[in-house]
Amino acid sequence: MKLYHGSLEIVQKPEIRKANRTLDYGSGFYTTTSCEQAEAWVRRRMDEAKQNMGYVNVYDIQEAMPTSLRQLIFQSPTEEWVDFVMRNRTERGFVHDYDIVYGPVANDRVYAAFALYEGGLLNKQDLIKELKAYKLVDQYLFHTERAIQTLTFIEAKEVML
Repeated sequence: MKLYHGSLEIVQKPEIRKANRTLDYGSGFYTTTSCEQAEAWVRRRMDEAKQNMGYVNVYDIQEAMPTSLRQLIFQSPTEEWVDFVMRNRTERGFVHDYDIVYGPVANDRVYAAFALYEGGLLNKQDLIKELKAYKLVDQYLFHTERAIQTLTFIEAKEVML
């Protein structure tokens, strides 16, 4: 299976990096099965950094994932997914012990719905109902070095403004 990562640089050897902001699934290396989503991520970064070139890095992931890797899989927005994302975003110092986390991306529209939930304007069930109405893209977080070892770099595709 191919996975994509949008970046301002070619990333042949992915690294676990501590995020300078809160992220859905915590710190690590994020990818998606959507090349379009990875390109959107890199275009946003290019705008922020005032750069006119970036890359969609393409990886292959091992078909048979080692059973020793701890995985957390969310096929769709659920109460557990909301709780997990909220803990990563709001609990200072929260760190989970999963090697790989897979689930929906909380994009800009989703962030707005989460903000309503955080502010008490939406309850959890209404948030989930709202999110299920969106066409959500997926994301994989590789949270540990052992998880990163399952990725093989294939190529980097240039993205220009």
